[in-house]
Amino acid sequence: MGRGPPPPPSAAFTTTTLLGKYQLGRLLGRGSFAKVCKAQSLADETPVAIKIIDKLKADANMEPLILREISAMRRLQDHPNILKIHEVMATKSKIYIVVELATGGELFAKISRHGKLPESLARRYFQQLVSALRFCHENGVSHRDVKPQNLLLDGNGNLKVSDFGLSALPEQLKNGLLHTACGTPAYTAPEVLYRVGYDGSKADAWSCGVILFVLLAGHLPFDDSNLVAMHKKIQRRDYIIPATISKPARRIIYQLLDPNPNTRLSIEAVMEKAWFQKAIDLKLLSDSCDIIEAEKPKCDVVSGMNAFDIISMSSGLDLSGLFEAEDRSERRFTANVAAEKVAEKVGEVGERLGYKAERGKGGMSVGLGKGGTGKGRRVVLTVEMMEVAEGLVLGEVKMVEGGVEFPELLWEDLKTGLGDVVVSWQNGGV
Repeated sequence: MGRGPPPPPSAAFTTTTLLGKYQLGRLLGRGSFAKVCKAQSLADETPVAIKIIDKLKADANMEPLILREISAMRRLQDHPNILKIHEVMATKSKIYIVVELATGGELFAKISRHGKLPESLARRYFQQLVSALRFCHENGVSHRDVKPQNLLLDGNGNLKVSDFGLSALPEQLKNGLLHTACGTPAYTAPEVLYRVGYDGSKADAWSCGVILFVLLAGHLPFDDSNLVAMHKKIQRRDYIIPATISKPARRIIYQLLDPNPNTRLSIEAVMEKAWFQKAIDLKLLSDSCDIIEAEKPKCDVVSGMNAFDIISMSSGLDLSGLFEAEDRSERRFTANVAAEKVAEKVGEVGERLGYKAERGKGGMSVGLGKGGTGKGRRVVLTVEMMEVAEGLVLGEVKMVEGGVEFPELLWEDLKTGLGDVVVSWQNGGV
């Protein structure tokens, strides 16, 4: 985008202004008949992504896929882990699909950079994926192309399911089943290629198994350039789960990668597994109030509310002034243990990463830094805590101005290290 402020809506159109509504920015991606650009709304300066489809280049068979993608996304607006569609515009030669901007890029790129992920981080992405797909199925949509390239991350590190071009809607069912073979071979359920009817939700469950394997192992369970050979491996369950993956996670992978869809673990059954429920973020699964957080009783979740809202209501205190900051170098969390325990965890993570931990008064703050002691140390990160009730802590992780740059990977290491005590994060946590 240009360096100056965007022109007002009344300004004359330029090559960077789309239909007087959006100022186009840099190119994010390009296909054979479409491209995706970053853009900004001229009305409220909201950043968005715009998929620009050239109708003259698109094959006639692509039109129903485009319409299906738009229809599916409109059905699924109310889930936090599904990419939102803002509006659709068209001219004689172009179709413009305006969607939520996921600034974190593809999950595929993250895996390519870092390889396998820590189990708690992999579980977080898996929880968000499964929750989103359950919502899809409840609204009659089967995705049918679940793969890391179609799973995006927003600026806070939350997963967003995208690309519904191959999705199936209820009107495509014949005798309650789908019949079109589609998807990406390495992630597609075997029954989809058999030219017989299949259950779209069970096919998505298979893809979830492949995704979980990739997140925890860093590579595909079945990967062969010869598709016949690959499907023979699938039928024989010929793959090796790394020993580094925990037994509960390995069991889920095994049950999802069942070549028989009739005995394959369903999305609903996955959500009942103790491994899945551990350290679960109830806000992200607020549409599934029957999910029980590990070692906690059932609770009602108020849609659209988070831990900070609930605490403010129940305590009679307005805490918004303490926890409403827009600085992207800050993260906030709630923990279900004493502040002292959180401080210990922060110190352990910091030392493991090569930082020295320095405790504040009463154990309510921890600074991580490099160098010597006292004035000779450069503190780059602080964690401050407020114990608002017994066993309930509000915390804030903050970059210190002037400190060295804190890479995103270290954010994730800190989140992972706190995974057993943190209930939920604000602005990008686990």
